[in-house]
Amino acid sequence: MSRDEERGMAGAGVTLSRAPSAEGPGVVATAAPVPLAPGEERCPRISVVVPVYNEEANVEELHARLCSVLSDGAEFIFVDDGSSDGTFRVLSDLAALDPRVRVIRFRRNFGQTAALAAGIDHARGEIIVPMDGDLQNDPRDIPRLLAQIDEGYDVVSGWRKQRHDPFLRRFPSQIANRLISTISGVRLHDYGCSLKAYRRAVLENVRLYGEMHRFVPIYASWQGARVTELVVEHHPRTRGKSNYGIERTLKVVLDLIVVKFLASYSTKPIYLFGGFGMTSLTLGFLLFCVTVYLKLAHIRDFVSTPLPLVVVMLVLVGFLAILMGLVAELMVRTYYESQGKRTYVIREIEGGR
Repeated sequence: MSRDEERGMAGAGVTLSRAPSAEGPGVVATAAPVPLAPGEERCPRISVVVPVYNEEANVEELHARLCSVLSDGAEFIFVDDGSSDGTFRVLSDLAALDPRVRVIRFRRNFGQTAALAAGIDHARGEIIVPMDGDLQNDPRDIPRLLAQIDEGYDVVSGWRKQRHDPFLRRFPSQIANRLISTISGVRLHDYGCSLKAYRRAVLENVRLYGEMHRFVPIYASWQGARVTELVVEHHPRTRGKSNYGIERTLKVVLDLIVVKFLASYSTKPIYLFGGFGMTSLTLGFLLFCVTVYLKLAHIRDFVSTPLPLVVVMLVLVGFLAILMGLVAELMVRTYYESQGKRTYVIREIEGGR
């Protein structure tokens, strides 16, 4: 790894390790590349990405289960999301013993979405399989997900049909899944299941923020990817403490609003802001006509009704909304043109020379 790459990873709050560091706590050294075994692929076909946070009691067994179902054509990327227990020490020991294991360590806790994004960024496989590190997802389902990918699907989402979670976690999740399916138009039963399989191509232009890792199938579907779901096993948690809370439901709803906005208006924000502004101006004009009529008909004076103030407020809000839409249009053009981005996605091109 070059010095520029090391500085870039340090600036992002990430250190990459294959073996325990001898430089003291908080400092992680990158070991020399492990020689490839005979017949091992230099670029694995499958990258399993596992964000972990305080899962010291689970990661070793999870690694053993992964090894039992996946061959040498896979790599296991564990992202330590700022664990305060011995998770990183156990992962470092595994990395020293198994060249397929890669460990990414955050300087602090950034959250599951950031951990998943870091794992995807460092994955080398053609197919990326994220999963939880608490042993509730079953690695034996991974070959079934891969079989669906081989049938031509771009995204295979796990469905925990028989969930072993408390009712206070399952009920809000069911409501959120129905709401997300209705608003997005992508019908899945279980957006919250971390066990999924993606072709690398559908993740290349996806950037994850907040709690948006659960919405990746939506992004992929909107770009023309073929999405399906598969019933997977879900085991009760037997070790460690769950890091999920009911407050995540509210975050999911807010993120869903962002996703819907980006999908519908990311390249034409004037339609949203301008539409709201024109509606406000229209209401202001109608109320102005009512106010004038009341005055001319000697029913109410201007000072005896709040309508003039409402008219002024609606007109101001309308003009401000339209101006915000124009500013947003300038920002959208700056975003796309400064980076050479396109507002479309091509699946394939045929013909010609």
